[in-house]
Amino acid sequence: MKSLVYLVDDDAAIRDALAWLLRSRGIQSCAWSSAEAFIKDYRPDMSGCLILDIRMTGMTGTELYEQLLARGCAMPVIFLTGHGDVPLAVKALKRGAFDFIEKPGNDNELVDRVVAALQLAESRRWRDGERTAVEERLATLTEREREVMAGILAGKLNKVIADDLQIAMRTVEVHRARIFEKMGVRSAVELAQRLAAHPSTTSR
Repeated sequence: MKSLVYLVDDDAAIRDALAWLLRSRGIQSCAWSSAEAFIKDYRPDMSGCLILDIRMTGMTGTELYEQLLARGCAMPVIFLTGHGDVPLAVKALKRGAFDFIEKPGNDNELVDRVVAALQLAESRRWRDGERTAVEERLATLTEREREVMAGILAGKLNKVIADDLQIAMRTVEVHRARIFEKMGVRSAVELAQRLAAHPSTTSR
């Protein structure tokens, strides 16, 4: 799914201006006139970043942000704030928001922060994709292959692994080759690097 900028602001003029500004830099966006409307349409597979007005009629931007966090949303969030909203924005930053821009802000600064947020979102999406790929590869290993892999990751020689598991060294060699093939690596070092990048996968 292509990354988008999701605009949530109850001021139509600001929504239109932001959409035009982003479009002028080749960035696609979608807009909602209220936090309630956005949360109704929100899907976990949305990819990109959010620009939220911190104060809106009805549900505020910070209240929407809290609901999104509760739903596990990891999209970077940029808050649009008035001068008096800075303390609220700082509090949101401490909760994990990406940034806040005071209104009226500098157009170039806003777009630069949006680009940075989209890059972060893409990096997270790539990392999540890699984690899923590693999990899928691990799921193809047999119980014995997992035992041999544990020995490989511990830096043990084939002979030692064979003695530990009470199997022939040739059997260990066959398992090692299959493990490397299934995990898409060519060496024990590559195997360790791939699993180290996603430590949670080895505990499942």
